[in-house]
Amino acid sequence: MNTDKSGKVSVKVPAKASFRRELLAARALLTKEDAAGAAAVLATGALALPELADARTVAAYVSVGREPGTRALLDALRERGVRVLLPVLLEDNDLDWAVYEGAEHLLPAGRGLLEPDGPRLGPAAVLEADAVLLPGLAVDGAGMRLGRGGGSYDRVLARLSAAGADPALIVLLYENEVVARVPSEPHDHPVDAVVTPAGARRFTA
Repeated sequence: MNTDKSGKVSVKVPAKASFRRELLAARALLTKEDAAGAAAVLATGALALPELADARTVAAYVSVGREPGTRALLDALRERGVRVLLPVLLEDNDLDWAVYEGAEHLLPAGRGLLEPDGPRLGPAAVLEADAVLLPGLAVDGAGMRLGRGGGSYDRVLARLSAAGADPALIVLLYENEVVARVPSEPHDHPVDAVVTPAGARRFTA
């Protein structure tokens, strides 16, 4: 990765695995204070998006480690009366879903994740979402998202597409993770908006 005069990171489109390693290494340098401060700003920015302001059901995820923080946002959405669905990782890497009932109802799960302890609703529950928060490592100017590489959200996006569902797709990132170009493949889906501590950006009308 290289930084241009504007401070944006430019990418020569390396292999996805190599790019992921670079981005994860940069996140690892963040302090807990850095991550906590960014999380509060991200929650405020995300809550201002019309796609979330008008949503009745939002599919989200619980951030872990130095991921851009989602926990303040999850609680704020729940306080608004929004039904928040959180993923439950299945053995085949697909995602089931359960309703978020508060931080006290999150349990440790595989791969260092946290999952809700409530009833499982099935993989198709995501079709009810008005907006989907996607985990990611980067997004480019066309809205193409680079995920963690597990393939779970590729299945989610394929399920939404097959059902004709069209929720708003939103990713939360650090500012340096908005790059010139992300390595992409034909099955990759662009997101509708990215929120960083510097503000929100839309990729679709």
